[in-house]
Amino acid sequence: MANINQIKKDYQQIVDKHSPKNKVVTNSIKAFFVGGLICTLGQLLINLYMYFGLSFYESTTLATDSLIFISFVVTAFNVYDNIGKVGGAGALVPITGFANSMVSAAMEYKKEGYIYGMGAKLFTIAGPVIVFGTIASVVIGIIYYFV
Repeated sequence: MANINQIKKDYQQIVDKHSPKNKVVTNSIKAFFVGGLICTLGQLLINLYMYFGLSFYESTTLATDSLIFISFVVTAFNVYDNIGKVGGAGALVPITGFANSMVSAAMEYKKEGYIYGMGAKLFTIAGPVIVFGTIASVVIGIIYYFV
């Protein structure tokens, strides 16, 4: 029994020695700033659109569309991956991260054709989001109706 415990201890030492060290604080700071920059860009777009006379609601919709388009273009030129390497989870700010995952899947399967490649793979990514979003909205609607 003592021999097995010693083997486990030796194995754990080898694993610890060869495992990469996780830089949680540094990665968190990078994610905070990259996510903050993306959100700041969104707020700047809202302010810009309001400056040109659009209402707040129109500005937020247009800013969301603009962030999706920017994410699409940056992903198409393979720049979003570099942003993700630097910013980690900060690059996964919901709207841009989702757009990136959709465009990445489309680009990866483009060679299989527009229908069976791009179209089918777009919905393997978007499908669960749409289904769970719809279910959640129905459940919340029912709760709201009775409360």
